[in-house]
Amino acid sequence: MADVLENFGNTPSLGEYYSNAESEPALDMDALHTLPLSILPFQTSGLKRARMIKNIQLEGVVEIFNDIKSGSGQVNINQLSTVFDWSEDIDGKDQNIIRKLSNINSYDVYTLRISLRQLGIEVNETEKLKLSESKNKELSKYMVEFTRPLMLQIYGDSDSNIESLDQIIGMFKSPDQAKALENLRRLASSLKIKIAEIPNFIEDYGDIFMSLAYFKECADKILPNVNSFIREIQIFKENRHLSSQLDLMKTCEYLDNTLTYIATSLTERFESFEKHSQDMWNDINPDTFRKVKGMIASHHATLGGVLCGLAVKMGRWQEKFSDGRGGPVQRSEFVMSEMRAGIGLIEQIEKSAPDFSKI
Repeated sequence: MADVLENFGNTPSLGEYYSNAESEPALDMDALHTLPLSILPFQTSGLKRARMIKNIQLEGVVEIFNDIKSGSGQVNINQLSTVFDWSEDIDGKDQNIIRKLSNINSYDVYTLRISLRQLGIEVNETEKLKLSESKNKELSKYMVEFTRPLMLQIYGDSDSNIESLDQIIGMFKSPDQAKALENLRRLASSLKIKIAEIPNFIEDYGDIFMSLAYFKECADKILPNVNSFIREIQIFKENRHLSSQLDLMKTCEYLDNTLTYIATSLTERFESFEKHSQDMWNDINPDTFRKVKGMIASHHATLGGVLCGLAVKMGRWQEKFSDGRGGPVQRSEFVMSEMRAGIGLIEQIEKSAPDFSKI
C-alpha cells in the first residue's frame, strides 16, 4: 500500500519539529505545532514568555524553555499550578484559555484564525496572526502556480520574477500595457466590481491561495517522510526476533494502512483544490471565486490538524533515527511507545474533512 507515496522523492529535513529545536520568536508563527503565548491577553505574566506546542503524543502542552543544552521544558496543562502563580489569574480566565488552546489540533496561523474566533479567544494584535516575511518569500515558488492564471488573464503571459503579492498588486495598480488595461476592465466586469477595486480582489485572492501554498509546502516536506517511515517499519518483518511479536506486527500493519490512507486522501485533496482553481478561471465571476475561496477556507482546520500531527510524529522519528542511527529493536520499541499513539486522531481529522461534492 505504500506504493502510492513513492512519487514524493527524498526526505526533506523536519528539523523545526525536533525536540531540541530552539524557539525563534520571529518565526514561531510559521510553524504548525507552536504558538507563542505572547500574542494572547494573559493576565499571568509568566505565560507570556512561554509557548504552546504539540508534543509527540499530539497533546497541547506549555513549553517554558527550549535550548540545545537543556532540551524542551514541557508542562502538562493540568500541572501548570506547580510552575505558575495563578494569583494574577483572578477569574480563572488564563486557565480557561489554556485548556481551550490545548484542544486545537494545529497552531498554524490559518487554523488559529478560525479556532480562536470560534472559541471566543481574543488576540492582542490581530496582525500577529500572519506568516513572517521570510516565509512569504519562501512560498513564492508555490504562489507562481496560483498567480499564473491571473497573469494570463491580464497580460496574456506569466511572470516568473514575481516574488511577493505586493509586486503583483503593484503591477495591477499601474498596468503598463494598453491590452492589460482592457483585460483589467474585462476582469472587473466579470467580477462585478469597479476597476479600482481590482487590487482588493488581488489581495483577497492572494491571501486564500497563500494559505494553500503554505499547506502545500508543508505536505511536500512531510509526505516523503511518511513514505520513508512506512518503508522502514517493513524491515521489522525481516527480523526473526521482531517478526514473532504479534502486537508489533499488528501495529506495523495498522500504521502502514492508516498512514497510507491519510497520505492518499491528503494528496487527493490538493489535487481537488488545483482542479477547482483551474475551473474557476474558465468562468471567473463572483460566485465561482466565492465558492473556491470558501472551499479552501473550509479545509484549513483539517489540513492544519493532519499536517501538524504528521510533522510532529515524523520529525521525532527523523530526529532519532536519521542517518542510519538505531537498530531494529530500538526502532520497534519507539514505534510501540511513541509513534503509534495519536495516529488514530490524525486519521479521524482527515476523515472529518469537508466533502468536495457537498461544497
